[in-house]
Amino acid sequence: MNYKLESTRFGVKAFPSKGSRSSVLERSMAPHPLSFQELPYDPEYRLYNKRLTPEILNHMTDDEMYWAVRTGVILRHTGELPIEISGPDAEVLLNRIFTRDIAKLKPGRCSYQFACYHDGGMITDGVLLRLAYDRFWMAQADGDLYSWYKAHSEGLDVRVHDPSVWVTQIQGPRSLDVLRVAVDGDYPEPFNYFDCVTTTIADQAVVISRTGFSNELGWEIYMTPGIDFQKLGAHLLKAGEEYDMKLTGTPVFRVRRIEAGLLNAGSDFDETTTPFMVGLGKFIDLKKSGFIGQEALRIAKKNCLTWGMRVNDGVAALGRNVYIDNQVVGKVCSNGWSPFLQCGVAIVRMDHPDHGPNTKVTADCIDGKRNSAELCLMPFYDEKGEIPRGKRIDIPTVQN
Repeated sequence: MNYKLESTRFGVKAFPSKGSRSSVLERSMAPHPLSFQELPYDPEYRLYNKRLTPEILNHMTDDEMYWAVRTGVILRHTGELPIEISGPDAEVLLNRIFTRDIAKLKPGRCSYQFACYHDGGMITDGVLLRLAYDRFWMAQADGDLYSWYKAHSEGLDVRVHDPSVWVTQIQGPRSLDVLRVAVDGDYPEPFNYFDCVTTTIADQAVVISRTGFSNELGWEIYMTPGIDFQKLGAHLLKAGEEYDMKLTGTPVFRVRRIEAGLLNAGSDFDETTTPFMVGLGKFIDLKKSGFIGQEALRIAKKNCLTWGMRVNDGVAALGRNVYIDNQVVGKVCSNGWSPFLQCGVAIVRMDHPDHGPNTKVTADCIDGKRNSAELCLMPFYDEKGEIPRGKRIDIPTVQN
């Protein structure tokens, strides 16, 4: 049989069940408790942290999802995996694992974190919530941090476990308006960028945070076992009706996070890259007490090799090459078409630090052509990050 895998798409489809669901499947491909909201739209799922996250919903195009999060508000059920680290030595363990000083993180606040191997290669990243002095949730991207915590917790008074928490994101310029309708009682004050608070929505106790993966104004809701998911889900949809909130899948953030320079674990960085290579050196505190990978990072080259790329009249092909004078000088790590910038956008990793912003290149594109392109800084716009902080409220005009 002559068969080309590269021409085949693999995904997970939902279908009516005959009998009980396999416990093995529950562990290896668990559905979000609110995924019933996606079922009317013929969803196609992919695995993320052994959880099912919607890759395709048939009621909106990718461009429609993009404009919904840029100009209105969207609801998305994610595959983020919160792991709880608690106990007297929780901070000690997390300072071993992560490159930033956890002691600086106050209860009620969140911070971006990533973990490295001993050689400085990256494992994965995520958002760390400090719920109390001795209790944390790390909402991680795809990857295995749980085993890493366990392997390095020996001798510490700490508990590491999966609390079976699920995360839903509400993002876009009208997202906080939806929160004001959804929350029981008064709107939480303060609720600043990267804050986290415990509150009730639809009489259900939840944790919410001013975070997300869209680089738009937004918040996330963390749902624990035992709550009434049906009631909560219906309430969220009702709260969003006035603002035409759209239920979306993964494509809603794909291009937006490229524009924002938000890196994706496994594609934009992996075990072969140091944080410096991908522009994350500012999140490393080499002066704090020893963390895993510290010595390797201390002597590592500090050059950034990862940049944005604008492509003229095309979309760069994922995993394909970037060229200067027909010589391969880099590869495409993430790709898409920006309806706002009206050009292809990509995150690329270059082979040499001399090739940086404003470098003219060509790139293999998805239509088989090789198009002209230019390297650029990330983010592509909103350099000060004012949009997700609510400091920039100009809403872009939809472009067809």
